[in-house]
Amino acid sequence: MRNHTELTEFILLGIPQTEGLETVLLVIFSFTYLFTLLGNLLILLAIVSSSTLHTPMYFFLGLLSIFDMLFPTVICPKVLLYLSGQGRAISYKGCAAQLFFYHFLGSLEGCLYSVMAYDRFVAICHPLRYMIMMRPAVCVGLVMAAWLVGCFQATILTSFTFQLPYCGPNRVDHFFCDIPAVLPLACADSSLAQRVGSTNVGFLALMLWLSVCVSYTRIGIAILRIHSAEGRQKAFSTCSAHLTAILCAYGPVIIVYLQPTPNPLLGAMVQLLNNIISPMLNSLIYSLRNKEVKRSLRRVFHSLVFSVLQ
Repeated sequence: MRNHTELTEFILLGIPQTEGLETVLLVIFSFTYLFTLLGNLLILLAIVSSSTLHTPMYFFLGLLSIFDMLFPTVICPKVLLYLSGQGRAISYKGCAAQLFFYHFLGSLEGCLYSVMAYDRFVAICHPLRYMIMMRPAVCVGLVMAAWLVGCFQATILTSFTFQLPYCGPNRVDHFFCDIPAVLPLACADSSLAQRVGSTNVGFLALMLWLSVCVSYTRIGIAILRIHSAEGRQKAFSTCSAHLTAILCAYGPVIIVYLQPTPNPLLGAMVQLLNNIISPMLNSLIYSLRNKEVKRSLRRVFHSLVFSVLQ
């Protein structure tokens, strides 16, 4: 990279059409980011501290909480810095690292959603074989496969983006370093990098979405075959929180990509939703819709209060 570029830093121009709203946005994003960290940390503590939650489903939920703390951390600290007036510059290496970890964690979390959908499929469609099919070695293997997919995806996208020379201008028309915002600044033909980026991101997202749809189609068929209303309700409740989280993650992106003409402001709003709001919503969804998590959270709160009073 160093041999092909004259730039040492980029300037993030921020969120479109929000001039003069920096203080308001700083308060909103600070609260959202802290709430996201706190909410997901509490869920993680609830899972770790309760032996009844040491099952494959909650193992994946704990990992999701970790990723939901890491994913906004890739972007939020820099956004909060420039909203507080401490500069919009980001170093060349910092920009490359931000792009890598954004796609690494995004791909990893998408893979985890698919793994969680498969876990719910096995639990509902093959309940007697669940503990065999989802034994610890299988769970770890699925997570490692997701990790490798995320690492491969991020490495390919970052390499194709930053193998190009960047000699100016250096103003990134976005609030973080992403491929569509960085590539127009290249001093060489970026068409190949654009095709690779759009193809890889689109193909992976499509495959993950299809895998989720297949799992939940099978789950829906299995639920409809349950004769008792109580049984159907119980089966649906085990995956409703996960399905709600998936819709929150994929829904806004689908809406944006169905637009005939891309809207920069709407695109920025959707990325803010996916990068900052969705990780916060996940902690609310899983804590409010899951009785076991709520029960364990109450025990965690009681332990914390007791420790403080002592």
